[in-house]
Formats: sequence, C-alpha cells, structure tokens
Amino acid sequence: MKLMFRIVITGVLALAVAPAFAALGGDADSVRSDGASMKSAVRVTANAGFAVHEIASPAGVVVREFVDASGKVFAVSWHGMVNPDLRQVLGNYYAHYEQGSLTAIHSSHRQLAISRPDFMFVNTGKQRAFSGHAWVPAMLPANFSTDDIK
Repeated sequence: MKLMFRIVITGVLALAVAPAFAALGGDADSVRSDGASMKSAVRVTANAGFAVHEIASPAGVVVREFVDASGKVFAVSWHGMVNPDLRQVLGNYYAHYEQGSLTAIHSSHRQLAISRPDFMFVNTGKQRAFSGHAWVPAMLPANFSTDDIK
C-alpha cells in the first residue's frame, strides 16, 4: 500500500512540475500561467498584427507562441536540447501530427515535414539539438510570412 501511495504521489508531483505551453489554436491567456508554472518569465514582442510570446524552460527548451490580434495561437516554434511535449504544444492539432507522421515523406532520419491544407509541421534534430515549428495556414494574419516562424 505504501509503495502504491508513493507511486501516485510521484506521478502527481511530476505532472505538477512538467512544463506546459499554450497550444496551437488555443488562447494566449494561458501563456502567463505557463511561464509561472515553469518558473520562467514570458517575454512578449509585439509586431504589426501579432505578438510573439517566448518561454524558456529550465530544461533548456525555448518555445515561441505566435498570437494574433484576437488572442489565438496561430503558430508555434521551439528549439533546445530536447523537443517539447508535442502533444501539449500542438494541442488539438496533435492528431494531425500523428496522422501526418504516418504518411509523411522523411527527407532524412533527422527531419519530419508534414504539409496539409489545414496544418504545417517541420521538426529537425539530432542529439541535444532539436528545433521545429508548426502553424495553421487558415489562422495566419494578413501580411504574415511563415519565414518569420523561428
């Protein structure tokens, strides 16, 4: 019984300290609470028609969330020693990622690119050096270039 209790407590604590990010397609309201839960500052850079919210985790992962004027996350990017939790970062679009990764053509064993009309995803990496980005084409603000998703 004591062992089971310890396992449950350990699981709860692990979830409590796991980094959380606002998800692709979600609201930006959670970005501030994400920074607080990660004990990291959220740096916001305003641009014409959108803002970039950047969170650097203690684990060395930097996630940038691109938020439109209505407060929706239309793109995300990341880089670091490991990939972030893609289920968390991609939110409801994680199912698109799963489906696309099964049929995607891998240009190499270090890159995965998924191109769908409703979801774009690129991830590259090797040991201790990962980066990627994803966006929803229909949500991109006017005059926004996907080259700016870094």
